[in-house]
Amino acid sequence: MTAICDDVWSYLNAGTDGARIVTRQRHTASEIATKLAMADDMAAQGRLHGDIAKSLGVSVMTYHRWRKARGTLPRPALRPASEAEPIGIPTEREHTSQIRDLQLENSRLRRLVTDLLLEKVKLEEEFHGSATNRRTVGRN
Repeated sequence: MTAICDDVWSYLNAGTDGARIVTRQRHTASEIATKLAMADDMAAQGRLHGDIAKSLGVSVMTYHRWRKARGTLPRPALRPASEAEPIGIPTEREHTSQIRDLQLENSRLRRLVTDLLLEKVKLEEEFHGSATNRRTVGRN
């Protein structure tokens, strides 16, 4: 049975011009561990996954499958706290100041709206008052 499988495999691997197609290579666990250690070093240097896989002589999918099987993903190197970028989280004082400013703006806007509503009511009363005066003047 294995002889038949070997014949079929060699037939499939033979090109039309008689040249052999690259056969599938199985890596041992120690080879995979060694290559993953090399890959971790390359990733720490900032190399891309495609470049890492190419230098290891495997496909990107194989590289990812090995990493997944190992159970760890390469983590970016941690920077010292002195180099860390500040996050945009406001401090308590800035937060309180923002709230105070917003409350002040809110009260100004409320006053403005109230003034405009009062002016609108006044204009409506004048309009309705003049309209009723016109009707009474027209009847005389």
